[in-house]
Amino acid sequence: MRPHILSLTTLLVLLTAWAIPTSGIAADASSLQLNSSAFANGAVIPTQYTCNGSGESPPLAWTGVPENAKSLAVIVEDPDAPSGNFVHWVVYNIPATKKGMNGKKPGRLFPGGGEEGMNGAGKMGYLGPCPPPAGPHHYHFKLFALDTNLNLGLQPDSKSVRDAMKGHVIAKTELVGMFSR
Repeated sequence: MRPHILSLTTLLVLLTAWAIPTSGIAADASSLQLNSSAFANGAVIPTQYTCNGSGESPPLAWTGVPENAKSLAVIVEDPDAPSGNFVHWVVYNIPATKKGMNGKKPGRLFPGGGEEGMNGAGKMGYLGPCPPPAGPHHYHFKLFALDTNLNLGLQPDSKSVRDAMKGHVIAKTELVGMFSR
């Protein structure tokens, strides 16, 4: 390769790496995986887990939690929302020993631990997908393994949870479901 082409390639790689946003949440590569018995990655979320259904959260299961994890957090977001990224669910301080969460009806406590935060509508708990009638929206179910339990006040929002997670994420993964009306 000629020197000027190699330099340009090196510059592009460095600029690309610098431009990728990390939002202050770092994690090493791991085998953490998230799935749901209700839908596959990239598939449609069944109606019962949306605003057209019972409002119950879909069952989630995970594997590959790092041994040094103290707790887990789940944040569900819709980046396709008309007003920008909309948060549908925040759950934190899930015991690292849990292997998943069964579907949960709004207002019920989690058996075996976990605390809910405020969704984008300013309410506690899961808010099922409910996009405006248009194209499909993508719902990102993000799972974070943390090296600590989060010490948060009552009813934290996703920003508070994310801020508290900074520097404590040791692994992360996501499952994406789709829904349209």
